[in-house]
Amino acid sequence: MPKIKTNRGAAKRFKKTGTGKIKRSRAFSSHILTPKTTKRKRKLRKSAVVSAVDMKNIAKLIPYM
Repeated sequence: MPKIKTNRGAAKRFKKTGTGKIKRSRAFSSHILTPKTTKRKRKLRKSAVVSAVDMKNIAKLIPYM
């Protein structure tokens, strides 16, 4: 079987944790920050885990990570 190419866009956006879950960064944190509360912006800094529904598709994009 040939090797599978890693999707480079996905590789920059997602990382795998030690337990095999996939980590992602949160959206809505790059611009138009003035109307957002400090609490909301602080929460956006933290990473989140990809939902179980999307896990299979993202795992195919980053097979060797």
